[in-house]
Order: sequence, then C-alpha cells, then structure tokens
Amino acid sequence: MPTTLLLCDCGGTQPVDRDAIARATGHSCPKVGTALCTTQAARVAEALSAPEADVIVACRQEAPAFEALAEELDVPAPLCIDIRDRAGWSDEGAAAAPKMAALLALGARPRTPAKTRDVVSDGVCLVIGPSEAALAAAEDLADALAVTALVTDLPEILPGPERRFDVVHGRLRRAAGAFGRFEIAIDGFRAARPEGRGPLGFDAPRDGAKSTCDVILDLTGGTPLFPAHEKREGYLRPDPGDPRAVARAVFEAAQMVGTFEKTLFVELEPSLCAHSRARQTGCTRCLDVCPTGAILPDGDAVTVDADICAGCGACSAVCPSQAIAYDDPPVGEIMGQIRALGAAYREAGGRAARLLVHDAGHGREMIALAARMGRGLPAAVIPFEIGSLAAFGHAEAMAALACGFDGVEIVLGPRADRDTLGAQAALVDALTEGAGLGTGRMRLLDLADPDALSDALYAGAPDPIDAEPILPLGRRRDVTRLAVRALAPEGTAPIALPAGAPYGAVAVDRDACTLCLSCVSLCPSGALLDNPDKPQLTFTEDACLQCGLCANICPEDAITLDPRLDPSDAALAPRIMNEEEPFECISCGTPFGVASTIERIVEKLASHSMFINSDNVKLIQMCDDCRVKAQYHSDAAPFAAGNRPRTRTTDDYKQ
Repeated sequence: MPTTLLLCDCGGTQPVDRDAIARATGHSCPKVGTALCTTQAARVAEALSAPEADVIVACRQEAPAFEALAEELDVPAPLCIDIRDRAGWSDEGAAAAPKMAALLALGARPRTPAKTRDVVSDGVCLVIGPSEAALAAAEDLADALAVTALVTDLPEILPGPERRFDVVHGRLRRAAGAFGRFEIAIDGFRAARPEGRGPLGFDAPRDGAKSTCDVILDLTGGTPLFPAHEKREGYLRPDPGDPRAVARAVFEAAQMVGTFEKTLFVELEPSLCAHSRARQTGCTRCLDVCPTGAILPDGDAVTVDADICAGCGACSAVCPSQAIAYDDPPVGEIMGQIRALGAAYREAGGRAARLLVHDAGHGREMIALAARMGRGLPAAVIPFEIGSLAAFGHAEAMAALACGFDGVEIVLGPRADRDTLGAQAALVDALTEGAGLGTGRMRLLDLADPDALSDALYAGAPDPIDAEPILPLGRRRDVTRLAVRALAPEGTAPIALPAGAPYGAVAVDRDACTLCLSCVSLCPSGALLDNPDKPQLTFTEDACLQCGLCANICPEDAITLDPRLDPSDAALAPRIMNEEEPFECISCGTPFGVASTIERIVEKLASHSMFINSDNVKLIQMCDDCRVKAQYHSDAAPFAAGNRPRTRTTDDYKQ
C-alpha cells in the first residue's frame, strides 16, 4: 500500500504545493488540510484507520496530538515530519517545495537505534557547599535521596528534630567518575556526632577518607570538580546565588534514582589506533580535543570511558584512522542522510542548495523562532539536525559539497566545541581553495538572535559548484579523498594543508637515512613498507595518517611530515623513498644488509685493536650463516672444546 502523506497549510499560513511534493516523494497526497491537529482531525483518523496504513503527517509540532489520536484508535502512531518551521514559514515559502520534498525524504529514512547500556542509581547524593546552602538543599532532598551534606565551614550547626541526612565537614580532595559511580576522597574528614546537647559536634579530622555516590550537587560556587562540568552527567553545579537555579538543580537531583539508559556515543576499534608503538607516542588528536577527559591512553591505543563520554563527537571528527567513530548515528548513516537530502532536493527541481547543520536544542529553537517571528530560512537552505555539532567534521562537509550543496553553515550553540569546529573549517578552507572553489564553503554562525541568523543566511550564497554528485561510501578519509577528486579539476597539484591535518606525505633525507627500517616496523597504517628482496623504503601517501610515529622513532631524524592531500592516482601507489644496493657476503655471495652501512662499520672498526691484523673484520662482511660457520671452524672458536675424552669403562678400573 502506498504511503499516505497528509499535508497541512497550518491555517493558511504556509504555501504547500501538493502536486510538486507528490511528484517528488511518490507518496499519495490527499487534499491539503488547514487544521489537521484540531478541526480536521477526523481526516487523520480516517487515514490511520485504513488497512495496512502507512501515514506520514507533515507536522512535527503537533506530534503528541497525532500520537494520542493513534492510541485512541489502537493503531501505530504516524511519522511526523516538520516542514513548517524549516520551510513553509519563510519569506521564500512559495519556492520551498523542493526543500519540503527533501525534508520529507530524509524524515522517512530508517534510523539506526542508539546503542545503550543501563546505569543504576541508588539515589546516594553528596551535597557540597557552605552550611547554609548545603543543609537547606539536603533537607529538600532527604525525602527522595540518601543524602550526605559535606559542609565547607563550621559555624554553629543546630540539628533538626530528627536526623534525616548525614552531615560531615572536610575538604574534597578528588572526585572522579560519573553518574551512578562517583568516587570521592576527602581530607580533614569529620563526621557529625548525633549525641550531645547544643550545636552539632564533630569527630577528630582525618585525611584520605574515601566514599562513593551516585549524584553530586555542588553549591560551592568555586572551581568545578570536572573539566567541561556541564557535560558530566550526575554532577549538578548551579549558581548558589541564584535561588531559581538551585531549586532547579535540587528538583533534577531528586529525579536521579532508578535505572537509566546511557547512550554509547562512539565506537572504538583499538587495532586502527595510531596513538603509540613501542612506547613512542604518535597521534594524540582525540586526547587533545576530548573536553571531559573520557579518553585515556591504553598501551598502544586509547580507551573511552563510556560513562564519562558526553557524545560531543569531536574525537570522531579529528581521528585520522576512524579508530574512534561517532555512532549515534553511525558516520556512514550521516553521509547517507546528506546524500539523500541533496538528491531529493535536486530531483524536486531545487538548485543552489546549502546545508544548515544544527543541534536539537539551540539550533532547532533558533530556526523555530526565526520562522514564527521573522523571515525564516531561505528556500535553498536545508536544515540538517545532528546529535552533536562537533561530530560534523571536514569529511562530512566535503561530502556535502560533493553531494550537490554549494556550502555548509553550522549554527553554533552555547556549548558548541568552537575550537574543534574552527580547526575543521580551516581544513575545509584549505581543501576547497586547493580544489579551486575558494574559501568560506564551511561557515560557523555564532549567533544568538534568530533575526541575525536569517539575515546571515539571506545575505548571500557562495558560487555554485558544478560537479557530478558522489556516492559517499567508506571511511571518512576515503570520502574526503573521493570528494576532493570530484570537486577539483583534473591535474590538480597536491593541496597543502594546515599542520596536524590527517592527510599528507613524508619527506626522507636520503643522505641521513641508513635504511634501518625502524619506521616500517612502527607505521600503524602500513604507509611505510620495506622490500624483502633489497634495502628499500617505500611510501603510499593515501595510507599515511600523519601520526608522526615514523619521525619520532627515526634515530637519524631523517623523516619529516608534509601535511597535504594529493587527489591524483599517484597517492594510491607506493613510491620509493630511499634504496641502496645490498652488500654481498664475501664467503657465499648472498646479498644482505646495506652496502654503505657495512662499509661504514668496517671503516670505523679498522683501527680498533680487536680488528687490527685479525680476521674479525671479515665476519662483519659475511651473512649470518657464513659468520656462524667461520666462527665454528676458527682456531678461537667459542664452542671448540678439543678432542672428546676417551670413555672410561669397568675394564679400566680392573687393571
């Protein structure tokens, strides 16, 4: 049965081209409604009640009403997709049919469910702060949680009529963990004594007291206990001078008891990680950008603490090998969504599209306010909501440009990772400039006013890109290379990139290189390889992660990194970086070693006392087999023990 698409002009406030949308989507589109959520709800009920009904309602704002209607009818709820705030309510709403078709096509795509695991909170709460604030909050929480108040001062504290929570005094030395498993250490720990008249008394102080809790309510107003504290689940830190903020935090803490689902935001494949080899540090990109400290070294790879990870996605954007990949949704699904948006928009007759990337909080609200109170979005600007802005890196932006979009705009929220996004935008600028498309194709819109957002989007569009859309498959680095090849003219020279870029070549100083091949043994991606038949070092640029391990390990400092991207086929083939003739064994003629190295060693040892007037120098010029044979048969053979003694028998003792 074909899908039924219910369109609504929302009381005549938005133009809806039913025929154009029906042609573009292939759905059955009945007459456009005016108030499907209220007076025309019977039309929705009729569509939902049809046998094997597959219904899409082009309205996300009233989704609860449609879901309630479906529940009354005991039928599956319809899929609700917003086309009003993102397309119809606009100064260019009359031309927004292609965008509406694209948004409907994207909304109907299946989504990969988020991977989760259970986190259990028993409701053990630590309240920290001055006694006046901490005791008041603890009193409010005592009915819902098991509370301990850690007071930072010691005025006269009068106990209540009944002891509803514990009171301690001390200095919090360390806090670690996340919601459901915080670990704390307190110095100067003093527990309140419940016995005695008058103010509370406390035990003698002691250092190093340790405990655990599920929730921390920090009312100190001082330095946060954790980096990026607003991303640490279970850690609440309101402004103690704002009673409303404290009340909200107390209410939120009271709800934090039970079993909760924790989303697993990233997927880790340690075998791909280029962090270190043989105790030599290489790539540290994910460690450098993780705001919460959820990523830690773990041998040659890294490990991710899923409890601490807040899902910002910055690690996925900067990882050169995709050892860490964003998984909510997976990177491949994001690429597929971008392609689907561009394809549906073009098939509906749209031209000169731009992708507007935003989050589900600040960005969605900005778009809704701009639509309701201002000019809305231009007809060629297609919103694309993503769970975390920092997960949208240079690879996704280049995929968008190669899938039919002329530019990418990112609406920054108050908590956006500006440094990571800025670095990714600089990398896109380098790639597009090298491809002949100029800069500014990935813009960061750091705006808090909806009208300013509309003005920035209406102000002008980048020059159109004339390129055949690609199919963005494979790893992020594969998509980037494919996009650059599609966008750049044939014969484009290697594109210089900023330092720290995950693409590039290496330069080898042949005069310094001794072909020891230590770089080959440590290269995590196989970009550097040897030749088993002769002393030779080869390099494949496409595989290079620019992790720096080869440069760090080289004993002669003969290797330097050259961040760049070569869009030609030359980057896919190995090329010789250094080679020499092997030395031939003076005994059997078998090639071994490097001729210049053997000759240099012989020259340096020629004046050594152990090699003057000795055959020892010849041992250096022999292969392994001949060297062992020569030593075995020499007069000073280390294994020689003379003739074997005659075996004694019983007859020898009878004489």
